[in-house]
Amino acid sequence: MAYKIAVGSSDEKNVDLKFGEVREFIIYEVENGEIHLLEKRKVRENEANIECNTSGAGCDSSGCSGNGNGCGGPTNVIGKVEALADCRCVVCKKVGFQAQKQFEKKAISVFDVDCEVKEALEKITFYYNKLDKHEAFSRRNHL
Repeated sequence: MAYKIAVGSSDEKNVDLKFGEVREFIIYEVENGEIHLLEKRKVRENEANIECNTSGAGCDSSGCSGNGNGCGGPTNVIGKVEALADCRCVVCKKVGFQAQKQFEKKAISVFDVDCEVKEALEKITFYYNKLDKHEAFSRRNHL
């Protein structure tokens, strides 16, 4: 069964973007254990998270505090989540609480990682391969 993985990367080599920073997701397709670059999917500005407001409500030096104050809450991530509705999972440096909740509703897995894209794809496809075949992840499970 083929599936898609959406990756947030600025250079196609490293998973280095937070979900809210991504303006173009790199979509990979996995079929029969083979990983292929499928497309680069732009996210329209009105689907992207808006910047924190100028009053600073709900914001700190790293951006939105995660509670949605001044950042639009779940309504500003819904469009971005919808753009990835055909993906099995999303891989970013960090995915905030509001986006995680929206992905959860669609049964889309979220992976917060800080590594190379190649490494992330290899580990995720290994994980899904085991999961799909109902295989144990460690030898201890066989005892």
